[in-house]
Amino acid sequence: MIDKERIKKAVREILIAIGEDPDREGLKDTPKRVANMYEEILAGYEDSPENHSVLFSEKYDEMIIVKDIPFFSMCEHHMLPFFGKIHIAYIPSEEKVTGLSKLARIADVYAKRLQLQERMTEQIADAIMEKFNAKGVMVIVEAQHLCMIMRGAKKPGSFTITSAIKGILRNEPTRTEALFLIKDRK
Repeated sequence: MIDKERIKKAVREILIAIGEDPDREGLKDTPKRVANMYEEILAGYEDSPENHSVLFSEKYDEMIIVKDIPFFSMCEHHMLPFFGKIHIAYIPSEEKVTGLSKLARIADVYAKRLQLQERMTEQIADAIMEKFNAKGVMVIVEAQHLCMIMRGAKKPGSFTITSAIKGILRNEPTRTEALFLIKDRK
């Protein structure tokens, strides 16, 4: 559980450390606002893929893709946001499919934590394989990292792309089909 009182005290200390007056009008509620923000954007610690593991009986064993799922996460190295879109392709098994929104919700479980993009990509893929007993899954994450844009390398416009491919989606023809269907064809 997120300890909002501790966050408020820590933010107040940061304000003092950078030479600000935490009691001035514009800053006096900042520690509370930051604590509330962290509770919201790091809600994945209070959630689990099990909460979104719903299956429906349906005889369908072809690929299902949900693409362009927007996400926001926080880099664990600098505690700065990274954001972009997630594409998920999966092949169900045992004549059961999940609700499409469940794929996006599982992605949110992991995005709403301090993260590395590489780890988050793997976690989403592993959860879909396990919770839906999928025959295969492909997760592609495209993101911009504020730690790359506003500090350090200062490279605005750069994107990081990661993928995790499991099960029968590792086979070349199926992998190629998924990539073709995910690819933006505007």
